[in-house]
Amino acid sequence: MFKEFRAFILRGNVLDLAVGIIMGTAFTAIVTSLVNDIIMPPIGVLLGGVDFSNLFIQISGRDTLYPVLAEAQKAGVATLNYGMFTNALVKFVIVAFAVFLLVKAANRMLPKAPEAPAEAPPTPEDIVLLREIRDSLKK
Repeated sequence: MFKEFRAFILRGNVLDLAVGIIMGTAFTAIVTSLVNDIIMPPIGVLLGGVDFSNLFIQISGRDTLYPVLAEAQKAGVATLNYGMFTNALVKFVIVAFAVFLLVKAANRMLPKAPEAPAEAPPTPEDIVLLREIRDSLKK
C-alpha cells in the first residue's frame, strides 16, 4: 500500500497540483494586499472617503447603531458586510484576470500538436456493392 501511495504522490499531476496550491496561496496574499492597500483606498477617496471594509447593514440590535463594523461584530450584532463582499469581488476579478493571462502565456509557450491528417470516411456499403458489380461486369 505504501508503494502505491508513493507512486501516486510522485506522479507529475499531484506534484503540479501541490505547487499550484502553494503558489495560489502566496498569490492570494499578494492580491489581498493589492486590493485592500492599493486599489480600494483611492476608490474610496474618489467616492467621498468611503472605507469599503466598513460598509455594512446592521440587521439586529437596532437600539444601538454601530459606526464601525469591528464594533458591531464585537457586540455580536448580525450584519450584512457588503463592503467586504465588494473587496472580495475585486479580488476575484484580479485573480481571474491573472489566471487568464497565465493560461494565455502558457498556451503560447506550449508546442502545438501536429495536426493528424483527416481520415477519409468509410465508403458506404451501397457504393462498395456497386463497385463490385462494375468490376464483375468488366470481366
